[in-house]
Amino acid sequence: METKAYAPAGAQGGAHPEASARTLTVRIWRGAEEGGFATYQVPWRENQTVLDVVTEIQRRIEPDLSYRFSCRVGVCGSCAMTVNGKPRWTCRSHVSNVQQGGVIELEPLRNMPRIKDLVVDMTEFFDKWQKAGGRFVGTATREDPPARVDPASRKRKLADAAIECINCGVCYAACDVVGWDKNYLGPAALNRAWTLVNDERHGDIRGVIKQATAQGGCNACHTQGSCMTHCPVSLSPTGSIAGLKKRALLEFFKGD
Repeated sequence: METKAYAPAGAQGGAHPEASARTLTVRIWRGAEEGGFATYQVPWRENQTVLDVVTEIQRRIEPDLSYRFSCRVGVCGSCAMTVNGKPRWTCRSHVSNVQQGGVIELEPLRNMPRIKDLVVDMTEFFDKWQKAGGRFVGTATREDPPARVDPASRKRKLADAAIECINCGVCYAACDVVGWDKNYLGPAALNRAWTLVNDERHGDIRGVIKQATAQGGCNACHTQGSCMTHCPVSLSPTGSIAGLKKRALLEFFKGD
C-alpha cells in the first residue's frame, strides 16, 4: 500500500513553525481478518499520544479508519490496541515512549475476532465473565439495611486488590494461553471471580468456585504473568488466579 501523508496548513515555504518538525511513520492494520498494513506519515509533536496520532490520521487523511475511544484520559479503556506488538491503552501511551526508530505499528487487540481495522469483537471476552461466575448475586432486599463490610478485613482487602478492572481486554490480548486454548476463560474473568469469592455480600460463592475451576478455568493458567505485566492499572490477575486455585483446593479437602 502507498504511504499517505499530510502537511499542516502553512507549512509550505518554511513559513509555519512546524515546517522543520520530525515526521512520524505510522503503520496501521486495515481490514478484518484479511487485510494488510497501510502506512501514514504525520507530524511528530511534543507530548503526543498514540490515540492523538490515530485521531489525526482519521480526521485528516483516512476518514473511514475504524477504531474505538471515549474518555481519552485513561478511565474507560476502550482505546486499547496493539502498539508495536504490545497491548496498551493508546490514550496513555506517549509516542516518545513507544516509537521504534520513528515508527509505530498499530493492530487490533490479539485473541479476539477482528471486525474492521483497529476494532475487535469483544463478545467472547464478556461471555467468559458469565462462564466464570462473574455476575453478582445479592442476598439483601431494598428494605434491608446496608451491609456492614469491614474495610480492614482480610477478604475485603483481597477483593479491593482486584476490583478496579474495567474490562478493557488488555490482559486477555496479552495472554498466550488464550491464544492457544479458546476454552480458557482468561485473566479478566477469573480476576472478577476472585473478587466475588471474597465478597461476603455475594450469595453464590460456591457456585463461582465451581465455575471458575471447571474446564478452561483457573487450572488452565500457566502462570506466565503477561496479564499482570500489561495491566494498565497494575492489577495482578495472576495473583487472583492463584488465590482461586488455593481456595478450590481448600474446598476440596474440606469436602465442600
